[in-house]
Amino acid sequence: MNVHPQAGKPAPESSLIDVTRLVDAYASLVPDASIPGQRVAFGTSGHRGSALSGSFNEAHILAITQSICEYRNQHGIDGPLYLGKDTHALSEPAFVTALEVLAANDVAVVVDAAGGFTPTPVISHAILAHNRRRGRGLADGIVITPSHNPPADGGFKYNPPHGGPAETAVTAWIERRANDILEAPLRDVRRVQTQQALAAARKQDFVRAYIDDLSAVVDLEAVRSAGVRLGVDALGGAALAYWAPLAAHYGIQIEVMNATADPTFRFMTLDWDGKIRMDCSSAYAMAGTIAARDRFDIAFGNDADADRHGIVTRTAGLMNPNHYLAVAVDYLFRQRPGWGPSAAVGKTVVSSSLVDRVARRVGRRLFEVPVGFKWFVEGLADATLGIGLEESAGASFLRRDGRTWTTDKDGMVLGLLAAEMLARTGRDPSELYAALVHQVGAPLYQRRDAAATGAQKACLQRLAPADIRATHLAGEPVEAVLVQAPGNGEPIGGVKVVTENGWFAARPSGTEDVYKVYAESFRDAEHLRRIQDEADALLAGAFASSGS
Repeated sequence: MNVHPQAGKPAPESSLIDVTRLVDAYASLVPDASIPGQRVAFGTSGHRGSALSGSFNEAHILAITQSICEYRNQHGIDGPLYLGKDTHALSEPAFVTALEVLAANDVAVVVDAAGGFTPTPVISHAILAHNRRRGRGLADGIVITPSHNPPADGGFKYNPPHGGPAETAVTAWIERRANDILEAPLRDVRRVQTQQALAAARKQDFVRAYIDDLSAVVDLEAVRSAGVRLGVDALGGAALAYWAPLAAHYGIQIEVMNATADPTFRFMTLDWDGKIRMDCSSAYAMAGTIAARDRFDIAFGNDADADRHGIVTRTAGLMNPNHYLAVAVDYLFRQRPGWGPSAAVGKTVVSSSLVDRVARRVGRRLFEVPVGFKWFVEGLADATLGIGLEESAGASFLRRDGRTWTTDKDGMVLGLLAAEMLARTGRDPSELYAALVHQVGAPLYQRRDAAATGAQKACLQRLAPADIRATHLAGEPVEAVLVQAPGNGEPIGGVKVVTENGWFAARPSGTEDVYKVYAESFRDAEHLRRIQDEADALLAGAFASSGS
């Protein structure tokens, strides 16, 4: 990875977006549905793109929203739809467009009472609260956000009545129908005027409903009693309006940084590649919080829709997400007596195997799935999972009494959990991590991207275990070659090779001409390097055998 010379430094004026130009392009640029990059495309986190490149424009939102309305009708979803937005520049115009289509289709839309921003976990929480003990009139939701992506991007994702990310079959249907509508072009879209749509929407105090319920999932009384001084870097995101009332309601000490909604995100420090990116797991994007860490007992940041977290401690700075989540698993399964004995640990196949070791340590079953939080929805909904976690700093876990909290990622709760850990143990998560790895072993984990042709990416997706011709990896016998996730048998979209003290996984990117190689060693840096070198050779052999 080539780090930009300005990475970690304040964003210069030259790096800021022209908001007016961007929003004008949203309305004026008409995408060409014959160009693949300008069609609707749902990835693991909905449809994303930029108005300037013709991949996130009014036409896309008209088509996607109309498609969602038709999907609701076909599947008998006739309750309210909770509609949220983050602070990216394109989120507001997309919010208005979606509202106009939803109103025209007689969907009962619920929006924030103050017209403010709404984090992803708050929408999930609202859907589940409405649907609890209901068999009909079920709610669903839309969140307009590209998550931590740069300021010029927009994003649009759908959460069905289970409250979590939509399944592949659902997003495939919505995507296919939306592209049909886009090609028509837009003849099937129903739409009303903005004022009519706004008047029809029901207003709800999302902030109060979420905050009032937080003590059910995190021990905030312990945080208050211990006098923990908490620093929260809002990164200018959707959770801005939540922290002051939360602090007042629970009597805890919170100082909020980057608390301004500015669509240019000019207050950010540049990420590793010189771009503005609200990635709370990046030490470059979180440089300001890291520098200020001595002002607080514990600090954390959230991305623009608050579904991810980045934990900053006095003792170690920004924690690796894998490290913090392993500590969270160890802590939660020891400190939540209300959780059922069968509640398992959910992780993605590219998350650290430290989580596997911790699951064994606390006597819990491991549920390993492909990349994508959608695979945890069912388990979080029926409480057969105590926690579901991704290596990219996303997770959610059960309420203290063992019932469902959210079925989508909740970065705010993961941040507050760090404060609970400190309050109840007297040690911050970095100190807890040091004690943990002393018992189970310390991992070295790295992800690298490699350039790939379309043929190579396709080869990766259809690999079979027999295509990986190795009995040993970095001097250890190969224990498993996986192309399906052990937890649910679903394809992982690549391959994972496992030994006793290390592993690698390779999977193609869905948005770039690269494939990603994840590797981990529980020995040392030389062992990790050998795993990576041998992974490169094995993959090259597989590509050559397939003619790609």
